[in-house]
Amino acid sequence: MNIKRNLLFFIDKEGTKEKGYKPDGKLRLRIRYNKNKVDFNVGYRVDIDKWNLEMQRCKPGTSHGVKKIVATEINREIQRLEDISNDTFKAFEVHSKTPTIEEFRSCFNNISIQGLGIDPTSKQITISFFKIFDEFVRECGIQSNWTAATYEKFAATRNHLWNFDSNLNFEVLNDSKLSEYVNFLRDVRNMRNSTIGKQMGFLKWFLKWAKKKGYNEHTDFETYKPKLKTTQKKVIFLTWEELTQLRDFEIPEQKKYLDRVRDVFLFQCFTGLRYSDVFNLKRTDVKENYIEVTTVKTADSLVIELNDFSRKILEKYKDIHFEKDKVLPVITNQKMNDYLKELAELAEINDPVRETYFKGNERIDVVTPKYSLLGTHAGRRTFICNALSLGIPPHVVMKWTGHSDYKAMKPYIDIADDIKVNAMNKFNQLK
Repeated sequence: MNIKRNLLFFIDKEGTKEKGYKPDGKLRLRIRYNKNKVDFNVGYRVDIDKWNLEMQRCKPGTSHGVKKIVATEINREIQRLEDISNDTFKAFEVHSKTPTIEEFRSCFNNISIQGLGIDPTSKQITISFFKIFDEFVRECGIQSNWTAATYEKFAATRNHLWNFDSNLNFEVLNDSKLSEYVNFLRDVRNMRNSTIGKQMGFLKWFLKWAKKKGYNEHTDFETYKPKLKTTQKKVIFLTWEELTQLRDFEIPEQKKYLDRVRDVFLFQCFTGLRYSDVFNLKRTDVKENYIEVTTVKTADSLVIELNDFSRKILEKYKDIHFEKDKVLPVITNQKMNDYLKELAELAEINDPVRETYFKGNERIDVVTPKYSLLGTHAGRRTFICNALSLGIPPHVVMKWTGHSDYKAMKPYIDIADDIKVNAMNKFNQLK
């Protein structure tokens, strides 16, 4: 038996004919056979003017999308899906059977993940839970342009699941098994409730995707909500007094390597930029009175006016050449976090900070000096808290930071209110 079929790779244009189309779009595969139609997302965005319509391939030597994926990589995936399509049809042709759309899609996905066909007479198609997880990471990572940090988070999630049960499958993931996993994360992985909540969120993301793809027919995860006591995470930032103390601290001669770390951190404190955006800041982003950036995390376009403090730091390094035309001497995030703690300890930023968290039903209180909690993200928090305490309206601060709603700003607004109350109390000390 030979099933007649037609395979078409095409770009799904976004926009309208009247208002114009985007220069690129999602690449899709459409398979037609016996009056049936099945569509698959290839997982790449392709520039329309770099697509060979006749060959159904990207033009040689081109690159596509925001991440500039080379044509050879995309064309390789096109060929892979073309081969999988033909193998899928062969799996049914040897049994003289024309598949339904559901059967075709299941077989296609099975071959894509395991390289195996199916017996069309079998109602059960078993695919490794972890191979499906890998396919989820690959597909969603490409579609959503995941950062390296997101890939690392899901690699950790996969590792936790594997160590929990290397024979895990969708059928056993009922309320009882999910509760076992929560207990495993708490008792074996020694996680706080807040971290467990994040891990369950990652798992539910995967299970929801698997259900949509037809791998997972079980829905217990949708209603499963473990009771995890949590508290709002402590916002670590420097008060204006602490910021001044850090800025004016005289670094010992043998510790001069901390000077550049301090400058980068202070620049964050006076602009609100994340570490990733300071790391990527180039001289072309710096204008006369402001900086203009497209953020790495959210792709927001921000215009941040310079103040005397941020301008002074830029002035200090204007004649020094850094790799890739960078503006500031930014080192790796991990190394900068280590040096920041060292610097803050030397500068005696050591007010005690109490953090409260839960493991199961156990409340745990930990008191640590502030310097040990400092990291690069404290620079952004310092900017927000001090800006609000100075009376700058939240909607103005949000334009600088790229926050899209007040919900994300609320913890900072609460802190600013506390600072104002304490400031007013100082009047009561006057005699």
